[in-house]
Amino acid sequence: MIRRGTKRKPTTTQNQGPGPGNRKPKSEFNPPKLPANGYPTEHPFNKDGYRYILAEPDPHGPFRQEFDENQDWAGKPIPCWLYRRLCPKSVLVAMHDRAPQLKVCEDRLTVTGERGYCMARATHGAHYGSWFYEIKITDMPDGSHVRLGWSQELGNLQGPCGYDKFSYAWRSRKGTRFHESIGKHFTDGGYGQGDVIGMLIVLPKDDDPESPNNPNYLPPTFKEKPLVKFKSYLYFEEKDDIPAALKNLQPLKGSKIIYYKNGQEMGTAYEDIYKGVYYPAASFYKNVTLTFNFGPNFVYPPKGVEYRAIEELAEDASSRQTLSDLVYFAENDGLLRLDTFYGTAPVGS
Repeated sequence: MIRRGTKRKPTTTQNQGPGPGNRKPKSEFNPPKLPANGYPTEHPFNKDGYRYILAEPDPHGPFRQEFDENQDWAGKPIPCWLYRRLCPKSVLVAMHDRAPQLKVCEDRLTVTGERGYCMARATHGAHYGSWFYEIKITDMPDGSHVRLGWSQELGNLQGPCGYDKFSYAWRSRKGTRFHESIGKHFTDGGYGQGDVIGMLIVLPKDDDPESPNNPNYLPPTFKEKPLVKFKSYLYFEEKDDIPAALKNLQPLKGSKIIYYKNGQEMGTAYEDIYKGVYYPAASFYKNVTLTFNFGPNFVYPPKGVEYRAIEELAEDASSRQTLSDLVYFAENDGLLRLDTFYGTAPVGS
């Protein structure tokens, strides 16, 4: 159960007075250690128009130490600026940004479908440059299919990749390409079990400073989003605004998506795709099993083109997120105060 309006609980300690051996109370919202796969075992999923971003304490947040040590704030909401987005250290299949019915292996690279079409996305997305990843069709029983490609974060997870304006895909059956649920001929024949499909996306520079495809783009900081608690972990909660996103879609001139099958280039499936941040994505029909390879070692690396492995996005995203948070602190210098947030000074101050 998601608890909105997360509040700080009082911390009960003994011998809090000054003297040897007396320790300062520790914040009860230092989350427990994450499992080996880097994400809580039980967690909220992105669905019903809401997205959940795992948060961790931000040691650089103004008045972080005062908040941790002063019990006068007990029972009151937690200032969101004291937390930051937790950036995964490597690119994996997102545990929260997928259809819940999909089965993800412990390595978070192999996924098995169930029943009708639904989608999974990677933890990191590309916004500028040329990026590549592979998927191996590990097991494809009779009657099962997949669609592989790229999706923005608003792509519908309870549908196939290529279902809406936010995603682009190539289908295993008949080699049809899909965007906005419209199928068009792409290749003579598709692909199947044992094949390795490579996907290259090219996102040129956009001079618009507000565009996510600008080289200087910074991701959202989330420090003004509400914090919610779920199973001992805190998450930023963000509400989707799909109508506004659809209204703002514009083509990115010169962009394209190229597919490869077992090292052979199959051609350019899409050109001038919509501006945005694109995540590796796959959709599953019935119990097909796929294994993602985000690099850097590919089975069939593209030849004759410059590209970066999707795995490199992890370090890039962490740096950009840190810079985004620092910009937020600079723009709000002097405004992020506990007494201002709570509307009163703490007792005993």
